[in-house]
Amino acid sequence: MAAWLVWLIAGFILISAEVLSGDLWLLMIGLGALGGAAASALGGDLVISGIVFAIATIALVGGIRPMLKRKMLAGQDIKTNTQALIGARALTVTAVDEHKGQVKIGGEIWSARAHHPGDTIPEPGTPVVVVDISGATAIVAPEP
Repeated sequence: MAAWLVWLIAGFILISAEVLSGDLWLLMIGLGALGGAAASALGGDLVISGIVFAIATIALVGGIRPMLKRKMLAGQDIKTNTQALIGARALTVTAVDEHKGQVKIGGEIWSARAHHPGDTIPEPGTPVVVVDISGATAIVAPEP
């Protein structure tokens, strides 16, 4: 079996195994093996393809992997679902008091109630801010 084919198979196996680990180590080593396969296919002997593999793997693990890990971890603070609505602007559809009301948040009508007991937002079309979400009810306060 040709050396480049061995490098190629090893590279694809390592890249495929990355799906199970998710830590980007095997991906970088697999890409280094693909570099070794390319060097071997271009006529390099085992020493040359081994050197290309080592240099590519060290460069990928030392340079690219940390950047990718930072990018992957940067997305951890993204709020989703109802947490993404907190702080959003809305418009009242009906009068909102401490017990009932309706607001329009991003094109959807939500049940709503006033944030402070005793507060009333009487005018439909009044801009409000979503302070919290309680079940399927938006807790809103008048926009400052």
